[in-house]
Amino acid sequence: MKDVQTKAMNELHFARRIRQHLDQSTQLERATADKLRSARELALSRQRPEPAPVVAWADNVFGNGWGWGALSARVLLPALMLVVAAFGIYRWQENQRLADVVEIDTQLLTDDLPIDAYLDRGFQTWLKKRAAEE
Repeated sequence: MKDVQTKAMNELHFARRIRQHLDQSTQLERATADKLRSARELALSRQRPEPAPVVAWADNVFGNGWGWGALSARVLLPALMLVVAAFGIYRWQENQRLADVVEIDTQLLTDDLPIDAYLDRGFQTWLKKRAAEE
């Protein structure tokens, strides 16, 4: 880590020295200016463009910076996904509850005992006593 910092400091120091030297000389020789121009053009031609990740593409589509476009991409889209997920979970739980109710109704309707027997309080106490005895 220290080597990286030292290298960065050396590069900054070198760049400052070059800048001071160029600032002190008000006019460069024609040959020096041509060499600097050709070196700059060569460096720019060798520079490779960075590949744009998918996130950068999406950010460009939905907006970038801190404007309203960025608000929609960074806040509203995840909030919308959260609402859709919550609605999906709610619907799934409702379907589960409905399936439980249908199962209980099916058992009650297909049982040999009449439904009125389940509503009779005396029958309920008899069931509790019988369950306690067993």
